[in-house]
Amino acid sequence: MNKALQTFKYIFADYVAAALAWSLFYLYRKFYIEPDKFGILPEKLFDRQYILGIIILPLAWLLTYYLTGIYKNVYRKSRINELIQTFATSLIGVTFIFFFILLDDFVSNYKAYYKVFAVLFCLHFFITAFFRFILSTITAYKINNGIIGFNTVIIGSNQRALKIFEEISRKKKSSGNKFIGFIHLDEKNGFSEQLKQQLTHLGEYKDLKEIVKKHQIEEIIIAIESWEHAYLETIINELNDFGVIIKIIPDVYDILSGQVKMDSISEEALIVINKQTMPEWQQAVKRFIDVSVSVFVMVAFCWVYIILMLVVKFGSKGSIFFKQERIGKGGNPFYILKFRTMYVDAEKFGPLLSSSNDPRITKVGRFLRKVRLDEIPQFYNVIKGDMSLVGPRPERKFYIDQIVVHAPHYVHLHRVRPGITGYGQVKYGYAENIEQMVSRIKFDLLYIENMSLMIDFKILVHTVLIVIQGRGK
Repeated sequence: MNKALQTFKYIFADYVAAALAWSLFYLYRKFYIEPDKFGILPEKLFDRQYILGIIILPLAWLLTYYLTGIYKNVYRKSRINELIQTFATSLIGVTFIFFFILLDDFVSNYKAYYKVFAVLFCLHFFITAFFRFILSTITAYKINNGIIGFNTVIIGSNQRALKIFEEISRKKKSSGNKFIGFIHLDEKNGFSEQLKQQLTHLGEYKDLKEIVKKHQIEEIIIAIESWEHAYLETIINELNDFGVIIKIIPDVYDILSGQVKMDSISEEALIVINKQTMPEWQQAVKRFIDVSVSVFVMVAFCWVYIILMLVVKFGSKGSIFFKQERIGKGGNPFYILKFRTMYVDAEKFGPLLSSSNDPRITKVGRFLRKVRLDEIPQFYNVIKGDMSLVGPRPERKFYIDQIVVHAPHYVHLHRVRPGITGYGQVKYGYAENIEQMVSRIKFDLLYIENMSLMIDFKILVHTVLIVIQGRGK
């Protein structure tokens, strides 16, 4: 299963579809629309407007598809959902092309405009949908026949685990689950010998991280018994950083309360732990904005960087930049960049959070912190993909280990990229101790559960106001 190759097939098919649709549409204009106006056939078929269109428009369509999340999860596509999404994207895109490119066309009457719009929409939609349908159908065939599968493990070791395994395995058409084995919670629980006869026993829950890496697990089904539900919150918290799809067997109460959502009428009734914090198209747009704004700031305000580098350099001894390991999305470490605001060897006695009157902070550093200018080197972290403009502030592992003792749900912050600014930062500011760090979590969790481009915009506006008013600390 080659995800990169499958994604390339979609991109190539969409490019060809867009180019073919534009070419056929242009021939329609030349042979049907223009003769109605001028009374003669065109002398030249492919003029400058066609050449520009065939170069620019297919690339513009690919960018649009990327921003709407078409190229994510190319092996987990619903053909009906894809058809609806293709229809909506084609309608919006063709409307844009019509008003910005085609509205000034020479036509015999206004009815011709309707024809132009309808023909371009039909050509683009049906050609694009046709190519995608072929790709999706081939993929569905391979999944249903077990040619393509997603490595899956079951957490659970008794009757519920056995039952769900048999239900999925007995299906005539495969759902794509390629069962690698099962894991039991701990040595006290034991496991069903019937299950062990049908599925490989991979070990205990404490071995899960190694098992996921070793077997490249993509999906985990939690099938624990009712008396084991005390483990559920711990399991979900710990699985947060694994980057896999997590499903849980629901009780009747879960179904009646509306927690079980149907994505497909052919799948089992399982609760999918939804880690998608915002729609895919918004995620793509958010990333596009992150990179665009960061590049703009670093280029347009390079003079500010130069001035601050000189100020920091001559303000006190030491390096200009401060680099420190932080924990980012998925629990992965990265090095955050800042302008140095403390004296050299500020942490020679070990990690220590800064306070309002911290003597370790230089005079220049105090000003930089107040207007948040010490953070602007992090635009480089954003371009690299370690951070976003907006998100929870990243912490050091030293403090995370202490935070999770009091707030195990902290790990949910690792579902998203950390940010240069964030809701917790705006509402609470910098934390001076573990208790304050725990108190700030609720703001960051609230942001994650309600993420949207509009929320990001509001947080950025509030951050700008803090910088202008010098209310940082």
